[in-house]
Amino acid sequence: DLDQDKRIWWGADGANTPRLKRFLSEVKSGRVPQTLWLHAEVGHTQEAKKELISVVDFPNSDVVFDTPKPTRLIERILNLATSPDENALVVDFFAGSGSTLHATFNKNVADGGNRRCILVQLPEALDGSGDLKTIADLTKVRLRNVGNRLRPGLPLSSGDLGFRVFKLDSSNIQAWNPDREALDQSLLDSVEHIKPDRSENDVLYELLLKLGLDLCVPIEQRAIAAKTVYSVGAGTLMVCLAESIKRADVEPLAMGIVNWHKELAPASESTVVFRDSAFADDVAKTNLTAILHQHGLETVRSL
Repeated sequence: DLDQDKRIWWGADGANTPRLKRFLSEVKSGRVPQTLWLHAEVGHTQEAKKELISVVDFPNSDVVFDTPKPTRLIERILNLATSPDENALVVDFFAGSGSTLHATFNKNVADGGNRRCILVQLPEALDGSGDLKTIADLTKVRLRNVGNRLRPGLPLSSGDLGFRVFKLDSSNIQAWNPDREALDQSLLDSVEHIKPDRSENDVLYELLLKLGLDLCVPIEQRAIAAKTVYSVGAGTLMVCLAESIKRADVEPLAMGIVNWHKELAPASESTVVFRDSAFADDVAKTNLTAILHQHGLETVRSL
């Protein structure tokens, strides 16, 4: 029966000891990958350097990385370790020129996958590389250019070709560290407890971390009553970090947030966050909170 089903192999001339055929479709999940990866299949260093030069403008060839990884090599690893429908997370703690995310972009475009990738790279100095002062600068330039090359003509459903860059830093909130000899002045100095050199984006992303939200969650912004308001996660979090909210601003600002929230119609309860020191007085803060409560936005916080 096996022979009639063409599952027996008798050798090239039909005279060998019979062997049972096993088809790839039947054993794929348990098939051990080849341990020898030839450069014809996964690339080599020279190919990797050409890939890098094609997407980054270097002042001269002497400053190009000596041993970048070819994207075909990383794609082979992704073939073995991930599938397009499992939302895999790829992590590279030595990002270098960014070959890993470049390969991840390529795979997602090729098979419609939704792999996500985290790269970690110390800002090590690059000598003689023009505007590229650090390895991290090189990584960012490469990935922007790769995304721009792959994006044209692709449908929106083909995946995300963007990335966000974060740096480790201390909290944006000043720690309470009073001078016991000048307690009055310590209190005055802490009225504005967000550090003066921090931007709204700095504070916004710390909020995401503190609330346990994904750092890649969609963020939109809109001007309401001459203030910038952010919608995070389609209205799950609404944030206004304006430095000044006067009594006259309260009603238009609150109603603008309410109307935008209705447009977004988030499926879960929403949180609204303001900068505490922005309010002109307690009346402005109380009135704004009351208007939001009246329209179903119960969770209002100040930072």
